Amino acid sequence: MASPAEETQDAITEEEIQGTIVPPASSTSIHPNRNACNIFSHQTSPSLTKPLLTSPVTELMHHKSRKTTIVPPTSPHEKPVVFAGRLGLGAYTHNPAAFPPSDVIFYNDIAVAVNDLYPKSSVHTLLLPRSERNLLHPFDAFEDAAFLAATIAESEKLRALVAKELRRRYGKLSKLDQARERVLNGEAEVPEGEELPKGRDWESEVMMGIHAHPSMSHLHVHVISVDRYSECMKNRAHYNSFTTPFFVPLDAFPLGQDDPRRDPGEAGYLSQDLKCWRCSAGFGRSFARLKEHLAVEFEAWKRL
Repeated sequence: MASPAEETQDAITEEEIQGTIVPPASSTSIHPNRNACNIFSHQTSPSLTKPLLTSPVTELMHHKSRKTTIVPPTSPHEKPVVFAGRLGLGAYTHNPAAFPPSDVIFYNDIAVAVNDLYPKSSVHTLLLPRSERNLLHPFDAFEDAAFLAATIAESEKLRALVAKELRRRYGKLSKLDQARERVLNGEAEVPEGEELPKGRDWESEVMMGIHAHPSMSHLHVHVISVDRYSECMKNRAHYNSFTTPFFVPLDAFPLGQDDPRRDPGEAGYLSQDLKCWRCSAGFGRSFARLKEHLAVEFEAWKRL
């Protein structure tokens, strides 16, 4: 049970922590025939190879509230393991093979990549390390240079998949992708000796980092598109957790001992006034006005 002080620093609601609310229907809008995961040839389970090759990173979490997850045993001598509340993410690292490709994007001995149940951007995934350090606070866990390097490497793989998904969704709208799209659509040809136009750098539109005060116990890296536009983005804490120093990029680690992000409660990041991530327009404490503005910015961002 979290203390009152901890709860005031949580970036998500108690209902999200417990998994007692159903994800929105739009979260399951998928394109079932796209192959977003074929760069992974190091799966620990051969049985997952076929589902991964036919299941896109866009296939988001199913319409079930989590409450308590009972994970099947991984061996004949093991009893089913129960994960609930703040320990809910442990179900994925314990036995990722027990979950469908709509939940688990990829896994190996080092980490498990999953779709966030309550996405705070149009594409929001989590990288869950499978190390014995995964119940430490990220600030402490990432003091280990080898563990940090391994986590960054796996997060970069996931970022590449998120970038591919962004291009699949929005490439046809993006001005920077038009030359590339014309070639792919057969409307233009690549001159001899040249390569397919690279188009928009979608990987630069993906953030990788952790929350200074994680709401879930198992270490998880957010690999998330920058748009902050989603039905599940519902309040100031949700938004500020991805737009203030409460969100700590992976490349900031290891943190200095005097880094103010080590005390997010003292800094009051989640209670700061709202500011657009893209144009810096201020909205004070009016999340409703910000949300209307984010819809406009989302349309403009897609079309860059």
